[in-house]
Amino acid sequence: MPTLTLVQGDITRESADAIVNAANSSLLGGGGVDGAIHRRGGPAILAECRRLRAGHLGKGLPTGQAVATTAGDLDARWVIHTVGPVYSTTEDRSGLLASCYRESLRVADGLGARTVAFPAVSTGVYRWPMDDAARIAIETVRSTETSVTETRFVLYDAGAHAAFARHTG
Repeated sequence: MPTLTLVQGDITRESADAIVNAANSSLLGGGGVDGAIHRRGGPAILAECRRLRAGHLGKGLPTGQAVATTAGDLDARWVIHTVGPVYSTTEDRSGLLASCYRESLRVADGLGARTVAFPAVSTGVYRWPMDDAARIAIETVRSTETSVTETRFVLYDAGAHAAFARHTG
């Protein structure tokens, strides 16, 4: 099982083999973590995303899946883009959220990445409650077979950090 660490801060400032992007299905940038990664990573990330969209991901990246690109100007080798589900009070989408973490680790393994920095997927504009998202993220990372040696959750604020800390004990 990989070492699991929690950091409060800006994921675009992290040094890791791979940084996970909470992307939208278009892969063409957006708000929140996605916009920040595209801005700080520079045009190389967007250029690779456009190539993916012109190829086998013509309809976009499906929810719960993951794909890698260069990390551009970030202090990482790769960005692993994953599309989280929008939270719903009428439909259980927790399997899709868990899939984001499993698929990101699968992609990381395929790349040979040993350190992976994750955001709290789906907790921004997709409105997933932080405590539930933290539980799903921690349980999934802990139960997924991987060659990754460190999974780092980079949490933007103290509330997110506290929610994840409650589920690591």
